[in-house]
Amino acid sequence: MAVHNAVGKYYLYLLQTNRDRSQLTMSLQKRFSTQDLERIKAAVHQAESKISGEIVPVFVEKSGFYGVANYRAGVVAAMLAFLLVIFFDRYMPSLAIYDPLLILLFIIVFGLLGAVASKYVDIIKRIFIPQRHLDRSTRQRAETAFLQEEVFNTRHRTGIMIFISFFEREVMVIADRGISKVVEQKEWDKMVQGIIQNIRMGKVVDGMEGAILRCGEILLERGFVKTADDVNELKDDLRME
Repeated sequence: MAVHNAVGKYYLYLLQTNRDRSQLTMSLQKRFSTQDLERIKAAVHQAESKISGEIVPVFVEKSGFYGVANYRAGVVAAMLAFLLVIFFDRYMPSLAIYDPLLILLFIIVFGLLGAVASKYVDIIKRIFIPQRHLDRSTRQRAETAFLQEEVFNTRHRTGIMIFISFFEREVMVIADRGISKVVEQKEWDKMVQGIIQNIRMGKVVDGMEGAILRCGEILLERGFVKTADDVNELKDDLRME
């Protein structure tokens, strides 16, 4: 019976998670026009036209769900409500609440408002999430995307994934071992900084397009030249998850 309950809860959690991810994907799709998507696809096609390698661009709205942030926001809001009760009692008696039940209700309502605000307002939610938690979630999501999109599934292990997670405001470039062993980390770091600069200027597509083309240049410089029997092993489209 215990195992059955555990499986049932896990199944419900998966349903909720899949529903949440679907909503996030729809939100992300609204950011980019068909022309934007075609620009990125064309950039991938152009970059891969001379190289033996695969470039996979991935956008995600959010790498984690961070439910704990809502609880933290609720607790902080409730504490602020309690402090307001004390403040009014000490300094503004005309506005003070003395009925214990009303005080409790006031604190509960404030707590709920804080939790709801955190759930629906990203700026507030981000306040209650430590940076290390954001970094860890982004890394895990990027690694998951690398496997899901089968970036590793190339003949010579020459796949590159350019990953942008918008809520966390983080960019990652992950190269498979066939490339990482001959390309220095500073090349990817420089590319990441270029993408971030473009995002800050509101030019996400320009940043991604430039990074994709730079990937092609880097591979060409390192001798990953397209051969006669080379085939397109992974699709050129932007992945939005």
